[in-house]
Amino acid sequence: MARRKPVEWIRLDNAAKIFPANSNEKDTKVFRFVCELNDEVDRMILENALDKTLQLFPFYKSVLRRGVFWYYFESSELKPEVKEESKLPCAMLYHRNRRNLLFEVTYYKKRINLEVFHSLSDGTGALSFLKTLLHYYITEKYREDFGDDPPVPDYDASISQKMDDSFMKFYNGQKLSSKVKLTRAYSIKERRPIDNRLNIIEGVMSVGDVIELAHKYNSTMTIYLTALFIKAIYQEMPVKSRRYPVVLSVPVNLRTYFPSVTARNFFGTISIKYDFSKNSDKLEDIINEVKASFERELTQEKLSEHMNRLIALEHNAFMRVVPLAIKDVVLIFANYLNSRGITATLSNVGRITVDEKLEPYIGMFNCFTSARRPQIAICSYKDKLVVSFASPFESTDIQKNFYRFLTAEGVNITISTNAR
Repeated sequence: MARRKPVEWIRLDNAAKIFPANSNEKDTKVFRFVCELNDEVDRMILENALDKTLQLFPFYKSVLRRGVFWYYFESSELKPEVKEESKLPCAMLYHRNRRNLLFEVTYYKKRINLEVFHSLSDGTGALSFLKTLLHYYITEKYREDFGDDPPVPDYDASISQKMDDSFMKFYNGQKLSSKVKLTRAYSIKERRPIDNRLNIIEGVMSVGDVIELAHKYNSTMTIYLTALFIKAIYQEMPVKSRRYPVVLSVPVNLRTYFPSVTARNFFGTISIKYDFSKNSDKLEDIINEVKASFERELTQEKLSEHMNRLIALEHNAFMRVVPLAIKDVVLIFANYLNSRGITATLSNVGRITVDEKLEPYIGMFNCFTSARRPQIAICSYKDKLVVSFASPFESTDIQKNFYRFLTAEGVNITISTNAR
């Protein structure tokens, strides 16, 4: 009689704790990475590649369980099945009363999709998983092309390093003021589709063209696109709402500031604010203010302070003994208060690279996330820059403003969408 493998469990990291309580059909807390290949996907090879990838990322076979005081991950022997895409993008992955995996790999024609529930990992961790999956897929499908010199996976962290809770690792116990000023931001209110369909618009353009345009404004591409997003929102703001600032929430990869190769969550957020009641609507002025905000917020000291303030709540003696049902209510209310201070979200994944031997088989990458408000996700691969909007609303006026400004400046954009 075979002995059962002992069940292992692990606590959620600090960033992961907010997502289970606030996951629902309107905002599933699921994000998607897409890789478009140059040839159509072979399902069997993709499934074999996924099996190999999971050997290096065993944490992805965890299920989310509810304890008396906290959620926790439990190891499982569940086997994921690669399927052709059939559901709406970023559909529910976490179901409170089900014991299921928190990620899915699907495909459609030339595209491979990786969807992940945010408690499991952040974008950087999930991208490492996807790149490993692509490595095994491409080297198996085109093994004759590589001969005796196949590429090796470029993510060589150990399993323990991938499992690292970097929030706890870099928590220094610094005493901070518990007072946090909450800003009431402009809130976008539009009609939602009846089926809660996520409205996705994907714009593909040249990295070089956008960088050249950003340099005309003495700016980086990230700052330029952030300012352009604020400007696009402003053009749809009712006059009476302009007394509220436009506030963008911008996730930040903390691995850039603290040495970590974890495949779990390790991100923070900063707020980029622009007040049209006090400042002009000229793009140059918006760019200058955005640039100053990034310089002010993107420091190790600022990010460490924010991280320590959040982790300190976990060490609070009262919070430790409060039952999970009450914690859920607190987390839902905290998320509500936080949302009042956010207009939209911008996430810049940055330049995605793979081993140069794999490059000829890959066309582009894309990413987006479930949304309770309009969100932009930016990523690039070689000279292809993809700026994707995800929105819970039927209206696409903000998206049109954004893309039209770029095309008016001479940027050629290929648009695709799932909108009806």
